[in-house]
Amino acid sequence: MKTMEKCFSANRATSQATREVKSYSHQSIAIRKNVLAISVSVITVLTLLVSGCAHSGHISKSMQAGFGEGATGPQEGKAMVVFMRPASLGYDIQSSVFEIKDNKPELLGIIAAKTKVGYQADPGQHLFMVIGESADFMNANVLPNKTYYVIVKPRMGAWKARFSIIPEERGKLDTGEFNKLLAVCRWVEKTPASDIWAANNMNSIVSKQNAYYPRWAAKPESEKSNLLPEDGR
Repeated sequence: MKTMEKCFSANRATSQATREVKSYSHQSIAIRKNVLAISVSVITVLTLLVSGCAHSGHISKSMQAGFGEGATGPQEGKAMVVFMRPASLGYDIQSSVFEIKDNKPELLGIIAAKTKVGYQADPGQHLFMVIGESADFMNANVLPNKTYYVIVKPRMGAWKARFSIIPEERGKLDTGEFNKLLAVCRWVEKTPASDIWAANNMNSIVSKQNAYYPRWAAKPESEKSNLLPEDGR
């Protein structure tokens, strides 16, 4: 009898161990499935991000068909405003520059890293905007037959680069450091493809304008970017 009881106890122990092994196996399979699902999700997100960068790169190529109109200097009676982006940060993300006229954005150009675009502006007051993940703004008051320079500076955003728009003061324009920044940026020009892109994305552009302009307008004047008449050369 004792021998039989020992056998039954051994069988029960074996069955319990078998159930525990099966349970552990099922848990391991579930964990592997969860890890696989997470990996697929991560790959999907990265693919979408890369696709977005590729699309932005296509816009950049459409802007780089030849020298921009700003390469020859200001037209008679006009002021030339050169928007330049010498930094490499956010290399694959494009920044689009606009003038706000009657509260409506008009595309001036799309610039990638190491590029610049020139805009022939009427003398007087202007409001410019740069778009990335967010929007930034700059007041300008320009004189005829002068050339002005503005740095489009990338900074890190939540999902892609944001951009600040910073006027260059006249005193910096004759320095070796500024001339190096100017030299690394090649001229690009706005193309019909750029205008089509702006038209197709105007709802998003206006949405960013409406979201960020009130915040910028509420800043003290000392904290706003201002391009002054005397900054031209």
